[in-house]
Amino acid sequence: MYDFAYHKPTSVADAVKLLAADPDARPISGGHTLLPALKHRLNKPSSVVDLSGIAELKGIRREGDRIVIGAMAKHKEIAESAEVQAAIPALAKMAGSIGDIQVRNRGTIGGSVANNDPAADYPAAVLALGATVVTSKRRIAADEFFQGMFTTALQPDELLVAIEFPVPQRAGYAKMRNPASRYVMAGAFVAKIADGVRVAINGAGPGVFRQKAMEAALSANWSPDAVANIKQPADGLNSDIHGSAEYRAHLVTVMAKRAVADAG
Repeated sequence: MYDFAYHKPTSVADAVKLLAADPDARPISGGHTLLPALKHRLNKPSSVVDLSGIAELKGIRREGDRIVIGAMAKHKEIAESAEVQAAIPALAKMAGSIGDIQVRNRGTIGGSVANNDPAADYPAAVLALGATVVTSKRRIAADEFFQGMFTTALQPDELLVAIEFPVPQRAGYAKMRNPASRYVMAGAFVAKIADGVRVAINGAGPGVFRQKAMEAALSANWSPDAVANIKQPADGLNSDIHGSAEYRAHLVTVMAKRAVADAG
């Protein structure tokens, strides 16, 4: 690990100032991405900005037809939140399935969404539910936020503050985990919201994406059978020692069927 300066601001404004003043500074929330990178000397920040002391990044609340989750909300808090369980049970279930108990007690939704790991769970929920990402500067629609592997619309001096999830009519999530790492090999989050049906696929490709053919099929007939014969093209999907692109393409259909069944 390289030497770096350490800062622990108490407000979003102060954190943004620190990041804006130093292009090599890096924010840290739960630390599940940055700390391993530092340990293996894969990242060399001049300073680390710890977000854990910022109260305005925490909390979970319902505002009308939306659930607002602060960026520093931990997976365990989301899984156990009465507001989330009542309004979006699929999101609470997803949060409770992430990693292990140690990960769920430290990891945060903001860190996961901002990092945009292809195998992360939350990006699928954000995209399928048509959520809005609230930052220190602006509001970003889910369809505009995710831009590819480990890439988002966030600017270097911009912090993710909260995520606003519309309360869906129905929603479900299913995933196939890598048996060794427990990361998602292919997952599907399906949701029926006021604007229609949305299906987001994670794990299978280099980034989360919508499956438009499944969306159209479920709009006409909300049932597992509606997506059973829809084949996900293997072109562009991930392929490694754990599973070929063709295998992951098959998993997309299987997970979509399970997600619809989970949604009821």
